[in-house]
Amino acid sequence: MNNQCPVCGMKFEREPGYFVGAMYISYIFAACFIGTVSFIISIAFPRLDFIWSVCVAGAFMLPFVPLMVRYSKVIWLAIDRSIDP
Repeated sequence: MNNQCPVCGMKFEREPGYFVGAMYISYIFAACFIGTVSFIISIAFPRLDFIWSVCVAGAFMLPFVPLMVRYSKVIWLAIDRSIDP
């Protein structure tokens, strides 16, 4: 992630602890992703135990974690900017 926007000059790196709120957004992304993928797996493989489908969905999510973290930070910045411009 860049330190500053090349167009408007907005600083992306804030004070320590600023992106704690982004963890909540990332958690929502992860819960929706794991819930949806595990539901699809449980429908596709009905004999598979649900806990195994959740584990497979969690393993399938791991490559997407950097993308989720990046977008959760951007969404958190947008929320903060809309509340306190």
